[in-house]
Amino acid sequence: MKDKRLYSPKYVREILDRFGFKFSKQLGQNFLIDGNIVRNIVAKAGIGKEDYVLEIGPGIGTLTEELALNCKKVVAVEIDKNLLPILDETLRDYDNVEIIHGDILKVDVKKLIEEKLGGGPIKVVANLPYYVTTPIIAMLIEEDLNIESITVMIQKEVADRIVAKPGTKQYGALTVFVNFYCDVEILLSVPKTVFMPSPKVDSAVVKLSLKKALDPVDKRIFFKVVKAAFNQRRKTILNSLASVQLDVDKSTIKGILEESNIPLSARAENLKIEDFIKISERLASLNIY
Repeated sequence: MKDKRLYSPKYVREILDRFGFKFSKQLGQNFLIDGNIVRNIVAKAGIGKEDYVLEIGPGIGTLTEELALNCKKVVAVEIDKNLLPILDETLRDYDNVEIIHGDILKVDVKKLIEEKLGGGPIKVVANLPYYVTTPIIAMLIEEDLNIESITVMIQKEVADRIVAKPGTKQYGALTVFVNFYCDVEILLSVPKTVFMPSPKVDSAVVKLSLKKALDPVDKRIFFKVVKAAFNQRRKTILNSLASVQLDVDKSTIKGILEESNIPLSARAENLKIEDFIKISERLASLNIY
């Protein structure tokens, strides 16, 4: 649809009415209807003519169309079968777009990258439903996929948690998890008024650039420590780690914290990623896991 862009509210309504489409609250469907936001997302994601892009949840193809105009190929995974005939029409002029019907959390993304996206590295761009934001981000960064960056529209509150600094209320296990794997930045703040229908909260676009090399720490122990620390974040780090979750006695934890130069009275939100790494390395050296 090169003569009509898919972010026109009038045109979007016309398409939805013609196909008798009804928004699904269960799937968290909110379609972008602002051209400036759409163009900004693609530009700030750094999409170029040689890039292969994976999009999650294309909706009626608003962001997909802008991606297609700027990249080599985009594969979009859509869970709602009712959107497939709409996408067939709205994106029929673009031969570098492929739509796959499926749940991204159940799709073999590694195989998809190898067979349909040039083997990678690829860039992921998506307007994510709020209710599956964390599982999707976790899957993309944990599963050793050939991904260069992930640029996603998410709930502003979640974006603030991802970029939070130690010592703040927003800083938590999600912050540590994402920042362990990625360099992060908020690209755009997005008001709820630019969606159809309007959600109840504002959004933000965050870019996660996957680190080429991770800290050489036992990830199983590292995230076990992080989870234990933040599960009881009101307690001191000494008391939260000296719990049944780690199965380590308090005197051992006290010694580890002192060796790591971490105050016994500190709380989880006061610790940097480097502090959690120190604790994890010392626990690993005890050979108790």
